[in-house]
Amino acid sequence: MRLTRRDALAVLAGLGITGGAVAVSQFDPPTADADGDSEVDDGEHPETDADLLATMSAAAEVIYPSQAEGIDEFVETYVVGRATDESRRAAIVEAVTELDEVARDWYGAPFAELSADNRDSLLRELGVAAADPVPDGNVSERLRFHVVNELLYAFYSSPTGGRLVGIENPIGHAGGTESYRRATMDERPSEASREDTDG
Repeated sequence: MRLTRRDALAVLAGLGITGGAVAVSQFDPPTADADGDSEVDDGEHPETDADLLATMSAAAEVIYPSQAEGIDEFVETYVVGRATDESRRAAIVEAVTELDEVARDWYGAPFAELSADNRDSLLRELGVAAADPVPDGNVSERLRFHVVNELLYAFYSSPTGGRLVGIENPIGHAGGTESYRRATMDERPSEASREDTDG
């Protein structure tokens, strides 16, 4: 099933974020400082919004069920909408920067440039699958909260994602929003669906 921009906008609307309609192109590219020098990626940090979106999309590709398509458009629209909250954007950027730094140290490349298998391995080696989601915890806990849980929330709360895993509660319904909290990276869609039904 294909996730769409419309799915992401539906999730954002359920969160009361009307700014989700902002275009991805409105994420600012690197700009020149007062001396005329451009702010460029120094090779160590994902300092551009394009890098942030690429890393979040790359994470979603190994977190979402393999049947999901259209991930880039869906994730980019959702992240842009969430980033209208500056404090949330800063927290996501910090978590993504840490993830990228670990990927460079352990695998020699930015997270988004790793193979899907290596991305999955890195997240598991960091213990993200079993970590508690803590916004100001250790690196694994912050990645669980700001990256994995954000992405799972968006997926499970979307109309298409909900249908894919058998959760068809309307946006904002307790079953739909709670489901992603109980899900882990190891659950298959059918397991998540049964858990939601049994709960």
